[in-house]
Amino acid sequence: MQDRAPSATDLDAIERASLDELRALQLERLQWSVRHAYENVPHYRAAFDAAGAHPSEIRELADLARLPFTTKADLRDNYPFGMFAVPQAQVARVHASSGTTGRPTVVGYTADDVRTWAQLMARSIRAAGGRRGDKVHVAYGYGLFTGGLGAHYGAEALGCTVIPVSGGMTERQVTLIRDFEPDVIMVTPSYMLAIVDEMQRQGIEPRSCSLAVGIFGAEPWTDDMRLELEQSLDMHAVYIYGLSEVMGPGVAQECVETKDGLHIWEDHFFPEVIDPVTGAVLPDGSEGELVFTSLSKQAMPVIRYRTRDLTRLLPGTARPMRRMEKITGRSDDMIILRGVNLFPTQLEELILRTPALSPHFQCVLTRPGRLDELTVRVERRVDATDADGVAAGQALRTLVKNTIGVSVQVDVVEPGSVERSMGKMRRIVDERPG
Repeated sequence: MQDRAPSATDLDAIERASLDELRALQLERLQWSVRHAYENVPHYRAAFDAAGAHPSEIRELADLARLPFTTKADLRDNYPFGMFAVPQAQVARVHASSGTTGRPTVVGYTADDVRTWAQLMARSIRAAGGRRGDKVHVAYGYGLFTGGLGAHYGAEALGCTVIPVSGGMTERQVTLIRDFEPDVIMVTPSYMLAIVDEMQRQGIEPRSCSLAVGIFGAEPWTDDMRLELEQSLDMHAVYIYGLSEVMGPGVAQECVETKDGLHIWEDHFFPEVIDPVTGAVLPDGSEGELVFTSLSKQAMPVIRYRTRDLTRLLPGTARPMRRMEKITGRSDDMIILRGVNLFPTQLEELILRTPALSPHFQCVLTRPGRLDELTVRVERRVDATDADGVAAGQALRTLVKNTIGVSVQVDVVEPGSVERSMGKMRRIVDERPG
């Protein structure tokens, strides 16, 4: 793989700042953001007043814990524009979630917000190993989803050539990668696997393609998946993190020179980790639910937004900003089976340790009697025989039992049998009644 680490002179000034400088900037921006939310968003004024809290009480960063949380339900209750803090005439753009589980969550941006987002995405792409002049193949979806346009504007701001392919049309994705020879691809990791499969179907050796950096996000994935992608494509596979409620992609980014967790761009987003049950703030290094407060958003500030993502905060390494570990799962994606908590990422890690099995899998929940059962439906690799698949299924059952402590069924299926996703992979299929 090529050396893709940026030089120190390429970094933004805040990426080279001292912790004291960073914390001073955070406090100044936090005080502004809390006051802005309180004065301009009726929901926040009512929530703060009900909690007996006031923006004037934020005298240090730790005082943020005095304020109430914001949840996705709050955003849905104020659908569509009730959380906006500026007049409609100042809103330059609106994005929204799919709304498949209820009302969509709607987010807004002023022109300044869009510029900030583009700058942070440019910073993220550079940290991942992207360079001015690179060709960037964007295979995230465009439209109301924040992924495609976030990546697009960031790549342009960095000075890259953007190839705005969007999601889907996998055969065409491969054709364009072959013909346009991009340096960087931005896509979900599960869809990158589908692209690799299509390359192989067309007789293209994935390692021979031009891609030097893959920037993968929008769904949890493991270091074993990183190894799978890097070995398959001879490129750097790095993790980007974001969520539309906070901004979109570009809230945190792994640095290509360390690949040791995602540096949160703390000059714009203040992170906390809390106990998901009690809501208590946990010390850095403890695993819990990630909470974000925006520090510079104008159109739609968010105060202590509960992401439901589970991680821990660690000291900075390649940058002074704190790192978050890769997301281990979401508190609302946790499977509780016979009293044991497990996440799809744990199963992914074990599947990738089993040579005859591919990374294409789903967790199928059923309730044939009084108790829930979990079947891991996973494809065998193309070069594995049926007998290899049977043995691998038995091996995976044993691994899950010995590692996680729960019994599951394993259904090893033919290559291509598990549904492919053009965006986020549907890892959990719930077939239980009700």
